[in-house]
Amino acid sequence: MDKMINLDSVDRYNSLYGLETLHPLVSVVNLTKATKAVNHIQMNYGVYALFLKLAKSCDIKYGRQHYDYQEGTIVCFAPGQTVGVEMLSDVVSQDVYGILFHPDLIRGTSLGKSIKNYTFFSYSVSEALHLSDQEKGIVMDCLEKISIELEHAIDKHSKSLIAMNIELLLNYCMRFYERQFITRRDANKDALTRFEQLLTDYFQGQQPMEEGLPTVKYFADKICLSSNYFGDMVKKETGKTPQEHIQEKVIELAKEHIVATDETVSQIAYTLGFQYPQHLCRLFKKRVGCTPNEYRMKQG
Repeated sequence: MDKMINLDSVDRYNSLYGLETLHPLVSVVNLTKATKAVNHIQMNYGVYALFLKLAKSCDIKYGRQHYDYQEGTIVCFAPGQTVGVEMLSDVVSQDVYGILFHPDLIRGTSLGKSIKNYTFFSYSVSEALHLSDQEKGIVMDCLEKISIELEHAIDKHSKSLIAMNIELLLNYCMRFYERQFITRRDANKDALTRFEQLLTDYFQGQQPMEEGLPTVKYFADKICLSSNYFGDMVKKETGKTPQEHIQEKVIELAKEHIVATDETVSQIAYTLGFQYPQHLCRLFKKRVGCTPNEYRMKQG
């Protein structure tokens, strides 16, 4: 069994690879300078991490999936994620660059308020970002700027300047991911078609009454995507979130029941997977502008 390492600080990570720690809450990683080899371990992240791999030298396992960590690939991890690392050789140094930062670093900063917007931290490894040469240069430039700031004596400006530069790096990654969504459009369309079919299938059987309303995670798992990647992909392709698609389907089916049957609102709510009829009434009024009973009267 692989050894489990709890990465609750950036110094813990640096110690594993024999790297120097310049700041207790943030570190720019350069594994070409590593003096220790790390292999066959599980890392339980307590920090945020972003890595750019410029040459293939290891495989990463996230959950049950292996990912071939190829040249020019970025992967990101957030606190709470566990990742396995398997080196492909006994070479100590690796052509890997990146950054780790503790949540405490960004508390009270603009980045601290917006960190949840960078949903790619929770993408699975198989949804990694593949960079062009120009994009690699931009990432390396951002890391260099943060390195320069870390080498500067800590003063009252350090925290905000470091956080601002990290935020700049993450914003570039957001742009690059949006570009990748476009280049993967054919695959995305296949996933959307599958989502639509799964959504239809879910409400044709007994699942709503047995399991309740479907979640975004339910469909993401069926399509073998992380919830965040699935949500971002659907929003990018359709302009609507998966939750909005689910709600539209529910309202469409509710309207059919209201018009075509004599079922009560409570019966319709139960059939569609609502725990309480008032939840259907609230959603229906929000999206349609009237209650289910008012809608039935208008159709009568």
